[in-house]
Amino acid sequence: MKRDFIDLWDLSPGEIWEIVKKTRRVKEEPQTLGKPLAGKFIALIFTKPSTRTRVSFEVGISQLGGAWSFMQEKELQVARGEDVKDTARTLSRYVDGVIVRNHSHTWLRELSRYASIPVINALTNLSHPCQILSDIYTLYEAFGEGIKELKIAYVGDGNNVCNTLLVGAGMLGLRLFVATPEGHEPNAHYYAKALEFAKESGAQVELVHDPHEAVKEADVVYTDVWVSMGEDSKEIDVFRPYQVNEELLSHAKSNVRVMHCLPAKKGQEITEEVFEKHADFIFTQAENRLHTQKTLLSFLFREPQA
Repeated sequence: MKRDFIDLWDLSPGEIWEIVKKTRRVKEEPQTLGKPLAGKFIALIFTKPSTRTRVSFEVGISQLGGAWSFMQEKELQVARGEDVKDTARTLSRYVDGVIVRNHSHTWLRELSRYASIPVINALTNLSHPCQILSDIYTLYEAFGEGIKELKIAYVGDGNNVCNTLLVGAGMLGLRLFVATPEGHEPNAHYYAKALEFAKESGAQVELVHDPHEAVKEADVVYTDVWVSMGEDSKEIDVFRPYQVNEELLSHAKSNVRVMHCLPAKKGQEITEEVFEKHADFIFTQAENRLHTQKTLLSFLFREPQA
């Protein structure tokens, strides 16, 4: 039976922890995974520009023994109106898996429904599960089992990263405080899913509008761009109080870690000063996309147990 990874909940909490803990060994000893993609060909279909997601998947697939082909969606027949279900059924006859980065979560769900091969979400308008899976590993790498004791604050726009971070916190029993301007809250469905998972895991998931409240005594402060790719420009002024700067961080713990999924609009969601001060951790966060996605690929494409 094929395994897709469209939203974080396509994995169980136990499977997420399995991938997270295995990634530490994969990072230290890359040969650990062997070549689980040997003889397999993976298609990468991207609508949106990409640096970290594209390169980490291409390098990871190659290191696992597989081959890949990068395709801009505009170059495929789907751009001329071919039904997504027909594209899914065609690709299923040619390749062993599909990694998609596009604007429409609905389109991706339709593709996965008709594809007979694994489909991986490399970012949609609603969800970015590979990013958050890697971010959870980054926190586990830094804090170990103490990850559940951390106060994590997310400040800024309630976008796809925020949606998925909420779900991840809910699934894994983490403490997450999200602060967004009014009218820019995370997606209601993802927030509801986070609360549903939190009932089982004991997570503390809260939405507030005051960034200082969210950041107070925080161990980790996470931010992202205020205007995501493909979105109309927003009124930037409403986000100014949510900028991660020295004043905001003065309310957090003195040894706070700052996270950013990149690319950063320095001078908007984060100041140049704060970014550079925390650059090592931010780029470790970026590096870990490679290691975590290799572990994920190995998990999704592993041979079924007899």
